[in-house]
Amino acid sequence: MIEITLLVTALLFGGMVLYSFGFAAFVFNALPPETAGPLIRRAFPHFYLFVLASSAVAAAIAFAFDPVSSAILIAITVTTILARQVLMPAINTATDAGSKTRFNVLHSLSVVITLAHIGAAAIVLIRLAGS
Repeated sequence: MIEITLLVTALLFGGMVLYSFGFAAFVFNALPPETAGPLIRRAFPHFYLFVLASSAVAAAIAFAFDPVSSAILIAITVTTILARQVLMPAINTATDAGSKTRFNVLHSLSVVITLAHIGAAAIVLIRLAGS
């Protein structure tokens, strides 16, 4: 079971890194802002569902042999729900209203949360690899 948890957590970590530093950066560099913004806006709900599902599955499996890793993964799951259901709509509302200051604050918060998720997944990977 540890191997499955390790693979699912690696998928979570890699997916978050690829989306955050690969896909999003590529879209904003390759497309004009009026196209890139709506594309990213449509992609984010799917990104959050990916993070939610993979962290929840890994947490459920890890619970049997590593409660600390499971708790870290549950924290990712719970904060992803909040980011998807509360923060993302608030960011979209700020964008639609043209409130650049509010957008910047909320977007910065979402970046910090995502970086924390990546760091937390890395901690779980290191824990699992050492088992």
